[in-house]
Amino acid sequence: MWRLGERIWIWYRGVFQLTVMVLCTATAAAQDLTLLTLDPGHFHAALFQRNMLPGVAQEAYVYAPLGPDLTAHLNRVVQFNTRPNLPTCWRLHLYTGPDFMERMLTERRGQFVVISGRNRGKMDRILACVRAGLHVLADKPWILEEADLPKLQAALETAEARQLIAYDAMTQRFEITAILQRAMVGDREVFGNPLAGSFDEPAVIITSLHYLFKEVAGRPNLRPAWFFDTAEQGEGLSDVGTHLVDLVPWVLFPDQAIDYQRELQVLRGIRWPTSLTLDEFQRVTGEMAFPATLKPSLREGRLDYSCNNSVDYSLRGLHVRLQTTWEFNAPPGRKDTESLVFRGSRARVEVRQDADTQFRREVWVVPNLETDRALLLAAVRKNLAALEPAWPGMGVVSEDCGIRIFIPESLRASHEEHFALVAQRFLDYVKNPTTLPTWEKPNMLAKYHVTTRGVALAQPRPDQP
Repeated sequence: MWRLGERIWIWYRGVFQLTVMVLCTATAAAQDLTLLTLDPGHFHAALFQRNMLPGVAQEAYVYAPLGPDLTAHLNRVVQFNTRPNLPTCWRLHLYTGPDFMERMLTERRGQFVVISGRNRGKMDRILACVRAGLHVLADKPWILEEADLPKLQAALETAEARQLIAYDAMTQRFEITAILQRAMVGDREVFGNPLAGSFDEPAVIITSLHYLFKEVAGRPNLRPAWFFDTAEQGEGLSDVGTHLVDLVPWVLFPDQAIDYQRELQVLRGIRWPTSLTLDEFQRVTGEMAFPATLKPSLREGRLDYSCNNSVDYSLRGLHVRLQTTWEFNAPPGRKDTESLVFRGSRARVEVRQDADTQFRREVWVVPNLETDRALLLAAVRKNLAALEPAWPGMGVVSEDCGIRIFIPESLRASHEEHFALVAQRFLDYVKNPTTLPTWEKPNMLAKYHVTTRGVALAQPRPDQP
C-alpha cells in the first residue's frame, strides 16, 4: 500500500499544481526525531505542522484510510508548504491500507505520533502506541466514558515506566490571559484566599459558547457528519469542556497533584440539545441528508444534537460550575467566547470575552470592596513587574467595572499559534522525559474523571423519557 499511497500523493500534488519535494530544496541537517500522524480526522492534526519543528525531520509519515479526512489533512499541509511567508517544507509519505494502524506500529518509522481525529476509540490507539514504544501527542478528549478511565491510567503508567511522553494538548495553558489569571489568583495580595462558594454562588464559574457553522474567507468551514454523533465526538463537556476542567486546578493549585478519589466530588450534570433543521445540517456538513447513525437523535425531522452540558463539582472543598454551549451560528460580529471567573476573599479575577471587550480576551481584577481599589492597583502593578522579564509591556487600566490588565499585541498568540507552543513543550519533554511534571498524570486522571462523570450524571435515567 505504500505504492498506492505514493500514487495518491502524486495525483494530489498534481491537482494543486505543485511538488512539495521541489519546494523544500534546502538541505536539512540530520534530525533525531521523525513525526508520524495517525488517521487525522480533525484540523488540529495539521496545526501541529503549521511550522517546522526544531529537531524534527522534514520527512513525515501519515497512516490513515482513504477518504475526505485524509484529503483535508493533506490539503492543509500543502497550504503550509506553499504559503508565501515562511513556508514549511514537510515531505509526506502515505500509507493508506486497511491495516494502517498495525502497519504504523510494526514499521516504527518515527519516534512520536500525533493523534487528532475521531474521539471514540482514541484511548485504545493511544494505549497501543505507548505499548509499542512511541511518544504520543494527542488532541483532546482522550476518553468519553467513565469505563475508559482505567485505560487512561494504564497508558500513563506505561509511558512513565518506559520513559515515554503521553501528552494531552492543552493549548489554553499557553494563552496569555490564562497565564495572567493564574498569576493573579496565585497572588494573595491581589486575590486573597479562594472562596469555598456554593451551588447558588460557586467559587469558580466558567462558561464557553461555540458556534457550529463558521465561514473562513467567505466559505463554509464544513464539519464531518460524524461530528454530530455524540458517541463518536462526545458531548460538549467531554470535548471542548476538557480545556475548561484542565484550567481549574492549573489556576487554583499550580504544580500540585490532585487525587480525584479523595479531593474531587462531581455533584451534578445537566445536558440539553441544540436542534438543527435539515437545511442547517446541510449547510454545516455539505451532506444532503441525515446519516443513519444519527437516526436515534431525530425528532420530527430535526436533529437534537446533545452538545450542551453543565457540571457542578467540588475541588478541595471549592465549588466549581462549568457550562459548555453550542449554537448554530453567530450573530453578526460575534464569535466563540469564554468567561472565566475565580472568586477570592479580596477580589474576583476574570477573563472576559464579550461585546464590551469587542470579543477579545481580557483579564480583569474586580475588588470585593471599592475601598480596596488603590491597594489592589498597587498589588497588580507589583505582580506585573515580576512578570516583566518574561512578559514585557503589560500595564493596568482602572475602569468603572474593575482593573483591566493591558496586554500588548506582541504577547497575544492565535489559537493556531498555540499548537506550535504545545508541540515544542512536548518535544522538550521527549528529549528529557524526567522533566515532565509529576502532577501531570494525576491531574489528567482528575480532569477526565470530571468530564466523564459529569456526562454520565446528565444521562437520562431508565425511568425518564
